Amino acid sequence: MIRSIFLFVVLGIGLFVGTQYAGQQGYVLISVAGKTIEMSVTTLVVMVIALLAVLFGIEFLIKKVLNTTTSTWNWFSDRKLKKSRRFTNEGIVKLIEGDWKLAEKKVTRLAKNHDMPLLCYLIASEAALEQGNQQKREHYLSLAAQQKDSTLAVELTKAKQYFKEKNYQAAQKIVTELSTHYPTNPVVLALLKSTYYQLQQWPELLYLLPQLKKRKLIEEDELQKLSVEAHCQQLSKAAEQLNQEGLLEHWNQLSRKTKTQPEILTHYIHLLIKHNEDAQAFKLIKDQLKKQPESLLSALLPELNLEPPQAESAIKQLKDMVQGNEHNAEAQSALGRFYMKQQQWSRAQSCFETALRSRSHISDYRYLAQALEYQNMAQAAHDVSQKALSLASNTAEIK
Repeated sequence: MIRSIFLFVVLGIGLFVGTQYAGQQGYVLISVAGKTIEMSVTTLVVMVIALLAVLFGIEFLIKKVLNTTTSTWNWFSDRKLKKSRRFTNEGIVKLIEGDWKLAEKKVTRLAKNHDMPLLCYLIASEAALEQGNQQKREHYLSLAAQQKDSTLAVELTKAKQYFKEKNYQAAQKIVTELSTHYPTNPVVLALLKSTYYQLQQWPELLYLLPQLKKRKLIEEDELQKLSVEAHCQQLSKAAEQLNQEGLLEHWNQLSRKTKTQPEILTHYIHLLIKHNEDAQAFKLIKDQLKKQPESLLSALLPELNLEPPQAESAIKQLKDMVQGNEHNAEAQSALGRFYMKQQQWSRAQSCFETALRSRSHISDYRYLAQALEYQNMAQAAHDVSQKALSLASNTAEIK
């Protein structure tokens, strides 16, 4: 367009000058290598304009040919790209459907023509993994690693694949390194949580949980469950490695909030009982029941090996609890078990019957059957035993 305007301007100027100097054409002499060319100024101007027009025309034709060639090349390239994308999409579907071999074939067929070959190679590595071909998997991961900005995607894929193969240590090594460069990446943090759990690295898991909560990467139920399990496992480990002294020391290091969680406190009391620290366990249960009479910890009292004064104190506390709330099933059941130890079968029967009116529990049916048998009430004991068997059967079917 600019060149056309330029030619018209030159022609206009030529016409104007020609009109002004009509009849005064002038004289031009060009001498080159012994040859001379003579012409008027007007002829020279016309020749220059004609030469420019020819040059512009040749340029136009060359560009037209080049554009046609480029368009043709782009058409073939776009066709290959579209075909590669179609194969990749089909390969992803086949991967989901479980046709690993065909998925691998689809995504690798035109991977080099894809606008994101990284995606093709990662999908191919997944397909190779599902086929159990480790060599191919490593090959595809190597090709993926050669792509631009592929580090995070490739390393996360490796970690997930190691985790899937239950090679938790290899997976953890990768995500631990990634966490230094991507400390807020949700996938990295989730994999860290999973590897810590599988490798039973409880201190590390407890340290990570608040970070997951802060970034809203974990539900409250899962957070509570993992926290309780981690603390309980640490208590068990301390008891195994350091005996009761180590257990007490570890317990004292816990926060007050952690100690008051029912599941953790119950687990700790079980460990105390296991290590013959019944007096310490009794003190904890007694203090907790004063704060929460409905606590399930009352069921642990009959399991303790108590001295007579402590046993009487436990019975008195349970009596006070059932007087305050007759429907406290756990307290009724615990009191009934104490009565059975004292061979007070009638009182034990009354406690278990009251407990069962509030909730059905297999152990209470069994204790009630024993109390009835000791009172020579064979038919009633048989009926209660049948109820216990029926409840146990229904529970097993539900599970």
